Amino acid sequence: MTARTVRGAAGATLAAALIAGVAACSGPGVTAAAVDAVVVGIATEPESLSPLLGYGKDGNSKIFDGLLTHDADMKLKPALAEALPEVSADGRTYTYKLRGGVKFSDGAPFSAKDVVFTYRTILDAKTNNASKTELDAIEGVEARGEDTVVFTLKYPYAPFAERTVLPIAPEHIAGAQDVNSGDFTTRPVGTGPYVLTAWSKGEKLSFRANPGYWGGEPAVKKFTMAVVKDDDVRATRLRSGELDGAILPPNLAQGFEKDPARRTYAAKTFDYRNVTLPTHHQVTGDVAVRQALDIAVDRTAMVDELLEGAGKPAFGPVPTDSPWFTAGTERRHDLDGAKRILDEAGWKAGGDGIRVKDGVRASFPLWYTSGDKIRQDHALAFASDAKRAGIEVKAETGTWEVIEPRMKTDAVLAGGGSPADPDFDQYLLLTSSLGGDGFNNMARYDNRTVDRALDEARRSGDPAARKAAYDTVQRELVKDPGYVFLTHIDHLYVVNDRWEGLTTQVEPHDHGLGSGPWWNVESWKPRAK
Repeated sequence: MTARTVRGAAGATLAAALIAGVAACSGPGVTAAAVDAVVVGIATEPESLSPLLGYGKDGNSKIFDGLLTHDADMKLKPALAEALPEVSADGRTYTYKLRGGVKFSDGAPFSAKDVVFTYRTILDAKTNNASKTELDAIEGVEARGEDTVVFTLKYPYAPFAERTVLPIAPEHIAGAQDVNSGDFTTRPVGTGPYVLTAWSKGEKLSFRANPGYWGGEPAVKKFTMAVVKDDDVRATRLRSGELDGAILPPNLAQGFEKDPARRTYAAKTFDYRNVTLPTHHQVTGDVAVRQALDIAVDRTAMVDELLEGAGKPAFGPVPTDSPWFTAGTERRHDLDGAKRILDEAGWKAGGDGIRVKDGVRASFPLWYTSGDKIRQDHALAFASDAKRAGIEVKAETGTWEVIEPRMKTDAVLAGGGSPADPDFDQYLLLTSSLGGDGFNNMARYDNRTVDRALDEARRSGDPAARKAAYDTVQRELVKDPGYVFLTHIDHLYVVNDRWEGLTTQVEPHDHGLGSGPWWNVESWKPRAK
């Protein structure tokens, strides 16, 4: 995706929409002055830098490489593997031939045993990796000599190759210490284009180019990610020269529109905001209430007023411009229709306008995370639309530590999105077997038709059969919504125009650290003067 001029003036309400994205530097000594240095920022930082605990699992980790990686168009290409995998006719065996001559940044050679170690360690019950269910199709992984790795699957999991962008850890270092608490979690060693030189938690992560990188030493020799959350400060420090690049809300990005020294990049995303509707609540557990809320909400108004056009209405985890989207599942704003559904289900308006059924008041809390303005705005807009239908939604704010214990019965203004494969979003979000498993299936959604379709889609290698299965899922969500999807949010970046090779990928919900125009910073070259 190429640079473009930012949209017209936009409201400051988008300021925290990109909260996981790039922010201005906050620590001393962070500067963008060096010719071969780049300084960007992130609003949040990972808890660990170990891929064994989940860091970089979707690629672009800077420190590490996976067997495969993505290009600018999100197509898979070889990284530590020398080619795409050979797949058996039954879809259950994936064989990777490894690239020769690759070394870890400490000089130790990379080999098949490191791949086997990484995957077996993640799948070990003692490893605290919250994402290990993403690899549950693996039956076994083995090395055949130094340069070949073979994965055997329990079933023909269609998007398995996408899972092998996961970074590879060195057995000789990570295998010699506690996987959950050892030094490797904060002082990692990988095969990637950059080496971590310092991590001041809450302040910045500093990297230097890896001179022995198999892909060639990067032209950007020093790369810094600074940690701060304030959008206005980010824009100010970008303008002052302290930052080379930043993610900005449209109203702040517009201030750089006529700056000849900077360019604005727009990234399309799968980044959605939705409302969980727990099936274990006496109000949101009623399918009629969920159906009514799904059409009572005015998604177009949210895009126009909350996002100032920097996004699109969301009707599920799949954006409407994706080939995986099911045409005809768009839900138009229909307040009268929502009222009819509630009337027919026995939810009658009380004296204060809030509906009641069998003595139960149509009222429930909706939690959003503290300091996240865009979630707050979405929560308040959702509550306002719900009230017009006769449902009281009480917006509450708190940290995840406060919210997580309440997720079984309380609604949450949540987010997600992964462009790599529809299985990555829909299975974790909807399959009943993961109901209540941390942040997976937060609504505890339980629909047997959806379960079967999700299972069929991940086990089939036929694109048409997979599309049909996901069509079933999306149509079922119209009839039996477990969530109300609100918006998909675009990401805007402003970057100094002194480097060539900048592009953006289609981005996930989590971005900033591995996404943005610096997803391929190792390939940037100085712009010719």
